[in-house]
Amino acid sequence: MNRILKDQGQVTVTIEKEPPRQPEILHLLHQSDLYAQSLYPAESNHLVDIKTLEKPEVGFFVARHDGAIVGCCALVDAGDGTAEIKRMFVDPKARGLKIGRKLLERIEAHGLEIGLNAIRLETGIYQPEAINLYRSAGYADIEAFGNYLPDPLSLFMEKPLG
Repeated sequence: MNRILKDQGQVTVTIEKEPPRQPEILHLLHQSDLYAQSLYPAESNHLVDIKTLEKPEVGFFVARHDGAIVGCCALVDAGDGTAEIKRMFVDPKARGLKIGRKLLERIEAHGLEIGLNAIRLETGIYQPEAINLYRSAGYADIEAFGNYLPDPLSLFMEKPLG
């Protein structure tokens, strides 16, 4: 169980592996879709759907603040010793509680548990908070990977594990 301090009281944040097909998560993913659509054209949005998130090679993690769902993140195993972060999103009402950092720490721990060599991601250039989070956690810029094509609106990053 993860705990952080907020104001003068103790705020409890838990991050656990959960199924993605839950009404609150579907709502959160919809918020994520709308946010991405407000920043980027369709060809630069690389969101995965709920069916992809339910595949066996995907670890889907849910952040709860005092029991309420406030964030999510998926780790998609590529089958080559790497995995990709997908659908990292924190409810705007929960921003400032360091939910994104806690999700990132949890999926990195999961990556180590399943024997990954590295974690990769694609994020957009208009998301400075996400970029700063990843860079501060040790992710470095790389070339486009997997099925991605170079895109001036995308940043590709990787962090070795182990």
